[in-house]
Amino acid sequence: MSFKTRVSCWVLAAVSASVVLFVSCSSSSVPKPYGYFRITTPDTAYTPFSLSLGEGRGEVFPYTFAVSQNAVVQPRTDVEEPYWVNIVYPSLNATIHCSYKPVRNNLRELTEDALGFVYRNASFANSIPEREYAHPEAHVYGVLFDLEGNTASSCQFFVTDSTRHFFRASVYCNCPPNADSLAPVYNYLRTDVIKMVETFQWTK
Repeated sequence: MSFKTRVSCWVLAAVSASVVLFVSCSSSSVPKPYGYFRITTPDTAYTPFSLSLGEGRGEVFPYTFAVSQNAVVQPRTDVEEPYWVNIVYPSLNATIHCSYKPVRNNLRELTEDALGFVYRNASFANSIPEREYAHPEAHVYGVLFDLEGNTASSCQFFVTDSTRHFFRASVYCNCPPNADSLAPVYNYLRTDVIKMVETFQWTK
């Protein structure tokens, strides 16, 4: 091979390498999809809710329902109203806030207040489907609301016997709302809420 031919080959190789390097450097990288931490929810078993009002008083709460054994029922000490509780899930950093009111010719007002708490989240919710419950044999009637989207509360419900009792509950995670990353927790808690409603009974 002549010197001129070898020089031509070297030049061609150098140009080819430059083109490959230019194309490699100028090509755009493919972004990786955004991921979330894996959340593992515990297995569930249920036990009847049972709580007395104050030590030594022996006054049972006017309601009962099935509660997850993964939760801790804590009476509310920050309100003067009796029979208010928090159902706390330590492993999920979540709480179901429960309130109780006696009905004293004010059922409409109590219902409107409960609806007000639900629809405060309307501007952040994609939709708020409702599901009605009616257990005539237990005198339990109510509505469950799923708040779909990045809402502070993912699920709420209220039940009443229409004459004496009114109970309301709302689910909150103790972190910024993100429906995508918290979906396993939301689904787990929704199952527990449905269990609460389906097993709900008045004790007085």
